[in-house]
Amino acid sequence: METTTYQIYTSIAKLHKSWDEVAHKNVFLQSHYLKVLEESAPTNMQCFYIGIFEKETLIGVALAQYLDLNKVESFGERDQCIKTYIRNFIFKNFASHALFVGNNMITGQNGYSFNKEINAITIAEILNNCAAEIVSYFKKQDVKIQIVSFKDFYQESATELRKSTFSLLYEFNTQPNMIFELQNRWKTNSDYIEALTKKYRDQYKRAHKKVEGIETRELSLEEIISQENRIYELYFHVAKNAPFNTFFLAKNHFSSFKKQCGSKFILVGYYIENELVGFHTLLLNGSVLETYFLGYDEQIQKEKMLYLNMLYNMTKFGIENQFKKIIFGRTALEIKSSIGAEPIVMSGFIYHTNKYVNKVMANIFPKLEPTLVWQQRHPFK
Repeated sequence: METTTYQIYTSIAKLHKSWDEVAHKNVFLQSHYLKVLEESAPTNMQCFYIGIFEKETLIGVALAQYLDLNKVESFGERDQCIKTYIRNFIFKNFASHALFVGNNMITGQNGYSFNKEINAITIAEILNNCAAEIVSYFKKQDVKIQIVSFKDFYQESATELRKSTFSLLYEFNTQPNMIFELQNRWKTNSDYIEALTKKYRDQYKRAHKKVEGIETRELSLEEIISQENRIYELYFHVAKNAPFNTFFLAKNHFSSFKKQCGSKFILVGYYIENELVGFHTLLLNGSVLETYFLGYDEQIQKEKMLYLNMLYNMTKFGIENQFKKIIFGRTALEIKSSIGAEPIVMSGFIYHTNKYVNKVMANIFPKLEPTLVWQQRHPFK
């Protein structure tokens, strides 16, 4: 650590000139994506961009996000039970000001990137120091950060981080990340369908037949802007009915994404007689296809199996464009497994800034995560 330093930025305009060279392996750390956050982050979020230096040379970049959960109008309306009320009470009273070192808007190990090998002990020290500095920054503004979370590490990275000061933190595993490893032999969508068992080929055919009459097309920036209110209405319907939320997107989020990321961001609309009834979004991240937010009309979704058809369409895009994997994220685990995605366990590390609350974190944290019972499907021969 003697020659390793860091600089925390609050504006994209101040980033080091080598930022994108260091972040080239991960689109979620590149400046055009960070500009999306700067232009259209959720209203309860503030972002911090961290440059990590070896002497004068930038060797790493990282992202941190502050969330004021007092500004979230709903933590999620799907599950109305005693445990949900307990969870909401705990968040309001003990975790309403949260700092995430990483990206709370997406699933996956997207919190930092280095252009050289850095050992886990050094990474942990840097991230801890950055978190402490941001906590101090807010303290000077009379805002007390209660929760600090280092989020989303694949198991190999988590194992290494356990050898560092992270061993003193509470390690948690939330719902798994659903990842679809695409087979090299699949060159067309027909190859994928052929690989399915009869039961899941029949599911595909049934869903495909249901969606007849719906037109799909990729929207340009101008079309996204013109449909912005409708897109947000469809997104918000899905988001507020999720089991848990810590933010809601800004209305201009999708148009900002398209403006900043261009062809790397795709929004596909689903139309019935020129009325937008659903959409899904994709982000091209090197050889990885990242699924992003979506929305739909609930009645059309039920009648047309719209969500399942969206999953099939995203899979088709991934195969036909020769991506190696598709990141489907944490929601709807069972239906995603039915198309071929598999659960990958991810870890996070967390602490409470109140030392007394922190001592009982192992008892408190399980009450914050919605309980989910699901059955993994195995759709291939």
